[in-house]
Amino acid sequence: MIVASAMLMDGVDSTVLAVALPTMAHSFGADPLHMNVALTSYLLSLAIFIPISGKLADRFGSRTVFSSAIVLFTVGSILCAQSRSLSFLVGSRLIQGVGGAMMVPVGRLVLLRTVSKAEMVKAMAWLMVPASVGPILGPPIGGVIVTYLSWPWIFYLNVPIGLLGITLALRYIDEIKSPDPGRFDAIGFVLSGTALSTLIFGLELGSRGVGSRTETALLIAVGVVAAALYAWRARGQDKPILDFRLMRIPTFRISVLAGTMSRIAVGAVPFLLPMMLQLGFGYSAAQSGGITFASSVGSLLMRSVAPRFLRQLGFRNTLVWVGAVSTCLLATSAAFRPSWPTPAMMAVLLVAGFVQSLQFMAYNTIAYADVKRSDMSSATSFYTTFQQLSLSIGIGVSAATLAASIGIAGRPSPVPVDFSIAFLVVAGIALLAPLISTGLARDAGAELTGQRK
Repeated sequence: MIVASAMLMDGVDSTVLAVALPTMAHSFGADPLHMNVALTSYLLSLAIFIPISGKLADRFGSRTVFSSAIVLFTVGSILCAQSRSLSFLVGSRLIQGVGGAMMVPVGRLVLLRTVSKAEMVKAMAWLMVPASVGPILGPPIGGVIVTYLSWPWIFYLNVPIGLLGITLALRYIDEIKSPDPGRFDAIGFVLSGTALSTLIFGLELGSRGVGSRTETALLIAVGVVAAALYAWRARGQDKPILDFRLMRIPTFRISVLAGTMSRIAVGAVPFLLPMMLQLGFGYSAAQSGGITFASSVGSLLMRSVAPRFLRQLGFRNTLVWVGAVSTCLLATSAAFRPSWPTPAMMAVLLVAGFVQSLQFMAYNTIAYADVKRSDMSSATSFYTTFQQLSLSIGIGVSAATLAASIGIAGRPSPVPVDFSIAFLVVAGIALLAPLISTGLARDAGAELTGQRK
C-alpha cells in the first residue's frame, strides 16, 4: 500500500494537469498551444531516467532510491505550484519527472523482492488499483480545484501524500542492495536516454500536431539511430542499462512483446474516445467524461476477481482468449455512433475495461514469473521502459491514422467514420497480442496462482 500510494500520486498527476493548462496559460500570459511542453517535459524525464532506476536501486538501496524519488516528486510539485512563468514550470516538471521515473519501477521492484511468488497475483491486484484510480480522479479533481480554488493547489495536493509516503517508506521498507551492482555505463545511459526521449518526444509532437513534419521525422530518426548504437554497445556490457538478454526468458519475452501490442491499442483509447465523443458526436466534456468513466469502473471491478480468473484459466488462456475478447470490444468502439443509446456504449466500455484490466494484470505478473531475484531490478526497468514507449506509440499511431483519414477524404474536420478507421487500425495491432501469447507454455505461472500443472 505504501508503493500503491506513490503510484496513486503519479497517476493523478498524469491527468490532472491537462485540465488546468488553459487557466495556467492565462496566468502566465502564454499561448495555450505552447502549454503542451509542460506535459512533454515530464515525459522526457521519464524516458531518460526510467532505464537507470533499477541500477540506482541496486547500488544505493531500494528504500533510499524509492524514498528519494518521492522527495524529488514532492519538491518538484512545490516548485510547479510556485511557477510564475512557463519556463520555470517546465524546469519544475523535469524535476518532478525524475522522481516519477524512479517511483514506479523501484516501487514495483520493492514489491517483487519482498512478496512470495504464491502471493504475487494478489499483491499485483492491490498495486494496480492506483494505476486505475489515479487517472480517473485526475480530471474531476483538476476541474474542481481550477473552478473553486486556484491551479497551484493541483500541485500542493501531492505534498501531504508525498510526506506520508516518505515517512512510511523509511519506516517499513527494507534497504536491499545488490552485492555486485557493476560499473555504471555512462555512455549507455546517454544513448538510451537520447533514443527514448527523442522517440517519445517525436511521437508526442506528431500526435499533438505541434511542430513541423520535418522536426517530427528528424526526432524519430535520431531516436532510431541512437537506439541502434545503444544495442551495439549493450552487447559488450556485463550489466547494460537495458538488458536485452532478459528477452531470452520465454515468459518475460512474451509479456513484453504481447503487452506492447496491447498497450499501443490501450494508449490510443484515451486520445481517440473523448475526441470522438466531443468532436465527432458533439457531446459536452461532461457527457464524454461520464461515458468514458465506465471503462475505469470495469477495471476496478476486476481487481477483486482477478486471482480467481487466473487460477481457473491460467495465464496462457487468459492472455489468448481474454486478449481476443478485449480486441473485439476495442473494434466494437469503431461502431459507436450518435444514434447509439448512452447505456449501450457504457456497457461496451465497462466490459472492455474489465477484460483489459485482467489482461494487463496477467502481463504484469507473468513477466516476472521466471526472472531471477538478482535480475529483478534490470527486469523492472526494462519492462517499465517499454510500457512507457508503447503508450506513446499508441497515441502517435492513432493520431497519424486519424489525420490520414481526414486528409484522404479532404475534410476540414473529423467525422465519426475517421475515428472508426483509427479504432480499427489499433484493434488490428492489438490482435497481434493474443497471437503472440499462444507461444506461452500451458502451465506458465502456475506457481503464482496455485493452479495445478
